[in-house]
Amino acid sequence: MNKIILLDKRPVGKVSLNDFKFLQSEIPQPKEGEILLKTLYVSVDPYLRGRMNDSKSYVPPFQLNEPIQSGIVAKVVKTNNAAFKEGDIVSGSLKWQEYQVSAGTGLNKIESDGNSLTAYLGILGMTGLTAYCGLLEIGKPKAGETLVISGAAGAVGSVVGQIGKLLGCRVVGIAGTDEKVEMLKSEFHFDAAINYKTTPDLKKAIQDACPDGVDIYFDNVGAEISDAVLVNINKFARIPVCGAISLYNGDTSSNGLRISSVLVTKSALMQGFIVSNYADKFPAAIKQLTAWVKEGKLISSETIEEGFDHIPQAFIDLFDGKNKGKMIVDCTN
Repeated sequence: MNKIILLDKRPVGKVSLNDFKFLQSEIPQPKEGEILLKTLYVSVDPYLRGRMNDSKSYVPPFQLNEPIQSGIVAKVVKTNNAAFKEGDIVSGSLKWQEYQVSAGTGLNKIESDGNSLTAYLGILGMTGLTAYCGLLEIGKPKAGETLVISGAAGAVGSVVGQIGKLLGCRVVGIAGTDEKVEMLKSEFHFDAAINYKTTPDLKKAIQDACPDGVDIYFDNVGAEISDAVLVNINKFARIPVCGAISLYNGDTSSNGLRISSVLVTKSALMQGFIVSNYADKFPAAIKQLTAWVKEGKLISSETIEEGFDHIPQAFIDLFDGKNKGKMIVDCTN
């Protein structure tokens, strides 16, 4: 039988397991021009929370009683499409189903070339592209500048920091546990890292960690953390806004910093983005990311949970900070 995970209810505040529904059906069979895919690895990402709301955004919301979709690595187990053969490994935006049929549109064949298949959901997939394009196209880093990253131990943040180091920046990460702070310094070689949950004066801690001020702030979090960084930015600072995970569950309890005067007085650029804005940059970005991975200059951090049934819980765990790097669910067994 085929397991399927649907969005059962639109979450109010924090997502719960009750917002999902499991169904079983017969395994579908591919028609002419289609392929049958077996899910191997599933990416769970914070942005999926926004698609659970019935509101207009850059992508349509998930529909109730329909399968949720995210980045997936899958194996072709049956084919009626000449472009694919049995055993091919592909990645793409696919449904949370153990088995599904596809016409092949939007799928990318993976030639692993020694890389872990999970890398194509992370450092060699949308995660790496988001980090690379956001930092280079908006952040425009220069050697000797100071780069601060919120959500620095997450999937995107950990890659941004590594790229910043490769380009000669002083890199400061903000994370939520002492263990993550130590990981940022020891594994990813950040110059400094701050535990925002145990730091009584975050503005002062950022000032101390950034004696020359902040030139680039890669914002994954928003809210009070971003307020504390923004008061430390330099003139002509650049602020790529990748996400606001602190606000995804509807927490609007704090009005926060009035940023207009900060941006004006510092002549700063603050720009939100989605990775598809830079689709024309993807080939060059993938080439560079792959080279850095092969050379051992860029490493991937992953938290891998086991079992298709665990996908919803793994997604919920993102908002409790239980992941280090990319959160992936292994559905191979």
